[in-house]
Amino acid sequence: MNFQHEPGRYFIEEDGKLLAEIVYPRIDDGQNVVIDRTYVDPSLRGQGVAGKLLKLVVDEARRDNFRIEPLCTFAAAEFKRRSEYADVLRATK
Repeated sequence: MNFQHEPGRYFIEEDGKLLAEIVYPRIDDGQNVVIDRTYVDPSLRGQGVAGKLLKLVVDEARRDNFRIEPLCTFAAAEFKRRSEYADVLRATK
């Protein structure tokens, strides 16, 4: 799968059509991110695409030393389910 990247977003686009994306804008004066959208087109569902997108953000957080606040339903559920992501979870007040 060929993921594209731009600041705050990983995505798959084909022939101008958005097939999948995860959006994670910076917060806390750029020190952390919030995942506020994960989308996968019905044609790609059931293939683990959303999980792969989330893993890209988690890997980037580890590499670039920032924390993630998972707000979208999918990301929040995955952070609860996957203890291996605890190291990049942003502590909320």
